[in-house]
Amino acid sequence: MSDFQELIRSFPKTREYVRDFFVYGFKTRNEFKDKSPRTYDNERRRLESWLSPYVRKDYVSNGSNISLAIDSNLLDTNPLFQVWKTKSFTDNDIVLHFLILDMLQDGKKLTVEEITDLLLAEYETLFDIQTVRRKCNAYEKEGLLNKEKAGKTLVFSLDNSLAVWMKLNENILDALAFYQMAGILGIIGNELSGQLDFQNQTFRVKHSFFVHTLEDEILLSLLEAMNQQLHAFLTLKSSKRNMESAVTCVPLQIFVSSRSGRRFLCAYIEKTKRFTCFRLDTIKSVMLREPSEEYEELQEKLDKNRQYLWGVSFQGPERHHLDTLTMTLQILPEEHYIAERLQREGRGGTVTQIGKDVYQYQKETFDCNEMMPWVRTFTGRILSLKCTAKSIEKRFYQDLHTMYQIYQIEENT
Repeated sequence: MSDFQELIRSFPKTREYVRDFFVYGFKTRNEFKDKSPRTYDNERRRLESWLSPYVRKDYVSNGSNISLAIDSNLLDTNPLFQVWKTKSFTDNDIVLHFLILDMLQDGKKLTVEEITDLLLAEYETLFDIQTVRRKCNAYEKEGLLNKEKAGKTLVFSLDNSLAVWMKLNENILDALAFYQMAGILGIIGNELSGQLDFQNQTFRVKHSFFVHTLEDEILLSLLEAMNQQLHAFLTLKSSKRNMESAVTCVPLQIFVSSRSGRRFLCAYIEKTKRFTCFRLDTIKSVMLREPSEEYEELQEKLDKNRQYLWGVSFQGPERHHLDTLTMTLQILPEEHYIAERLQREGRGGTVTQIGKDVYQYQKETFDCNEMMPWVRTFTGRILSLKCTAKSIEKRFYQDLHTMYQIYQIEENT
């Protein structure tokens, strides 16, 4: 039996467990049915090791459950950044990391052959030349080393321009502190602050959505696809049915909810010829494919369609192209703020006074169902509601009927 290892190779698997504990939480060992008990124990131990100050254990009748309790407005950084810093490595990885960087510290430009020879001559370590070449190429790709041609040979040198620039511009430290708390891909600000031995003492965020850092790896791949105007192959996992699927699409834009912080990919699926939004936390992997020849045209179509979006859905329950919701309300003179709220929150809908103390709100949108939580906040003032998607209209009146029964209210009053 292999020993337990705190470090990980596969981040996607750990991302699912951290999300389960952090977002859903309150699950006992037996409720993780898709994984073996031993896998659950290993992931739980990792979580407790990385995030021990925030782990809460509650005892219930059928065992104990684990959840994370994190109050963002009290913290100077996102504790979930720790999850990104736990990648496993071999003995050769760690030896080569420090020796190569130390060897190139004085600005030397060396070939792979020279680096291999110096590893043996100065550090008494013997490595295969192909191993050293792979490590140098990997570090060049990650931005730690520069690679350039000197005649017919390739030479590597240390890229420390960013570190030098940051030391000369100390005012950048507050910007990094703010960025790690407020920005997408905040792990970058956290890493740079850590390298400069600087701790955020200035900024706190009252409502911060820490858990969404777990999607930043997926987000980075999608941004790369959008920047290069590429197709992408997505592997998806349903959050409700726990089933996997796959789709090829053209990533176009990232939507972010100001209420929950949840992020969505808006993409065009050529097979169905429709725009569709995917929650980033349901995307397991992204593979970049060939360029899209229609990318700019699709962006223009999306810009035109956005005026008909209420949330992120491009398709209503009855699969019409567009539906219209018309709401008639009674608003008394002393309640003028209600009419102002319709204008302010109506997302482009029209507000018209059609009689004394009677106003009509109308909005054309792809999915009127997304509007219903907002519409229900006007209950008590709504005189009538009509929708071209009859299922939406029917459900609204059924919900009202149920509410009348619960509160024992006569409907004709």
